[in-house]
Amino acid sequence: MLQFVAKKLFYSLLIVWGVVTLVFILFNLIPGDPARMVMGQRTDEASLAAVRKDMGLDKPLFAQYLKYINDLSPISVHNPTNPSSYIYLNHNDYSVGASIYFSNKRVLVFKAPYLRKSYQSGKTVTATIAETLPNTFILAIVSMVFATVVGIAFGVISALTKDSWIDRTLLVLSAFGMSLPSFFAAILFGWLFAFVLGDFTGLNLTGNLWEIDDFGEGMHLHLKNIILPTITLGIRPLAVVTQLARGSMLEVLSQDFIRTAKAKGLSFPKVIWRHALKNSLNPVVSAISGWFASLMAGVIFIEYIFGWKGMGYVMVSALNSFDVPLVIGAVIVFSVVFIIVNLLVDILYSFLDPRIRLN
Repeated sequence: MLQFVAKKLFYSLLIVWGVVTLVFILFNLIPGDPARMVMGQRTDEASLAAVRKDMGLDKPLFAQYLKYINDLSPISVHNPTNPSSYIYLNHNDYSVGASIYFSNKRVLVFKAPYLRKSYQSGKTVTATIAETLPNTFILAIVSMVFATVVGIAFGVISALTKDSWIDRTLLVLSAFGMSLPSFFAAILFGWLFAFVLGDFTGLNLTGNLWEIDDFGEGMHLHLKNIILPTITLGIRPLAVVTQLARGSMLEVLSQDFIRTAKAKGLSFPKVIWRHALKNSLNPVVSAISGWFASLMAGVIFIEYIFGWKGMGYVMVSALNSFDVPLVIGAVIVFSVVFIIVNLLVDILYSFLDPRIRLN
């Protein structure tokens, strides 16, 4: 088992390294001057040259890449005589754990990954991500709960009313939900329920879970602001869960133990709740674990359209302003979350089915 986990972890690290390399190369191929993004358009050439040197932009691309990998790595090598290495050697910054000096020019540093600073705000990318990532997780978890509960309910109802108009309606809606792109669903639902029917629904097109009131007296909870993003983000996994729950329920209802339970005189609700539903949830659980990671991809455009201040909103805003460190940092975080979730799912599957470990 340890060998299986170690191999999966090694492959995951290779994927993270590949993502970092690809994103770094792509953003360095895009025309633009990061120094001007930091200093502004009216800065003189001498100041721009000083900023480029401080940011390491005067060095060859491969040297910049090695420095960036060195910044991201939790174990890195630095020159203590270089002024730019101060942030790594000061134990009050960037959660530096320990430093081992080998010579006057080489020191091994154990630290948290350093994602650089935003060109626009000047804040560290880590601080920006720490402020916005919880909002993204809240939206993803609430959307997954919504998709799971409603999807299982629809699947059970569809299976119990097989070939009826209810069953056909739910199948059509689930097929529509699976084929509906997230960004289009966000625009459609926002326009319909917040603009056209806004007077009846009372929903806002944009807004956060916590907002400052009009008088600036404090933060207030606005649960209605999460309704539209939750429905939009959860509609595709909801459709998948509905289809899986229906198929699994129909298969379980045809089993011998269900007929035996009915023959014993158990009521219909007890047969469904205690026997059929419990034994039909295995494929649904597998789909839920895999879809949670996929939600992190769909959340990018949904957050921006609904003004939800999460990682997706920050990432799109950074793309518009060509804030390279923030974009790369956001991509890395999304990739790491996706990889961690899939790694945990693989490990869970290996516990449930030993054949996966052997293969």
